[in-house]
Amino acid sequence: MNQDNLKFLVCCANGAGSSLMMKMTMQKVLDKVGLKPAKVHHCALSEGKTAATQYDVVFCAQNFANMFADAQKKGTIVIGLRNIMSAAEIEEKMKEHGIIE
Repeated sequence: MNQDNLKFLVCCANGAGSSLMMKMTMQKVLDKVGLKPAKVHHCALSEGKTAATQYDVVFCAQNFANMFADAQKKGTIVIGLRNIMSAAEIEEKMKEHGIIE
């Protein structure tokens, strides 16, 4: 996977608190591994489901991951997290999906 200029979307139910905190945690992981994304956006699920195909990677709570099946069919990587605040889990999932080494 070409790691340059990846676009990340982070979604939660309402797009306010949880997605912003998940975005900040993910940014720490990106900084740690030296990955410079083209874009990192957080939003509510309603916006995310519509916009997901415009992003390379979508992060959300595990119980919402199936809502992005259409985007996944079109090539978007959808990553569901058990603990949206866990930098270790975010890093682990990014490695599993070949986003980082």
